[in-house]
Amino acid sequence: MSEQHTSSTITPLFSAETIGNRIREIGKEISDDYAGATPQNPLHLIVVLKGAFIFAADLVRTITVPCTVDFIHASSYGSQKHSSGNVAIRHNLQVERWNILLVEDIIDTGLTMQQITAELTALKPVSLKICSLLDKPEARKHPVEIAYTGFIVPDTFIVGYGVDYNERYRELPSIGVLNS
Repeated sequence: MSEQHTSSTITPLFSAETIGNRIREIGKEISDDYAGATPQNPLHLIVVLKGAFIFAADLVRTITVPCTVDFIHASSYGSQKHSSGNVAIRHNLQVERWNILLVEDIIDTGLTMQQITAELTALKPVSLKICSLLDKPEARKHPVEIAYTGFIVPDTFIVGYGVDYNERYRELPSIGVLNS
């Protein structure tokens, strides 16, 4: 953790080095799975803003097949430490005939991901898979199939490496538990 965030505030889970190593492994898995991608038919990464932007930036640099990147904005937390149960989704995507890899920072209840995948599936992509840096299966209330997972985390409030609490802590190069 950085100097401005003391250990009494955040308990470390994954170092920047551990995160980088795991992202390279995921990038290789994705590249192997989409080996048939071409410049004319690339893999399309759709990044869920705001939390997944750091993960996606590092991930896309490890993918060795042709790919494009687009963004979708989804929010269900606001300034709280738990989901409001209402998901606001904003995008202007045309995904018909695309192979989509939806890139997320953390999946907990599954509500946001379930709603995003339903919305994108209605637009008729060729395929749709999910890649999440963090998975919190103990918090799951809605089923989600994750094709690529970075790390399984406990059912606590996680911050760092793009994951925030009330727009804070995204800049941390590592991931940790935010203590109350």
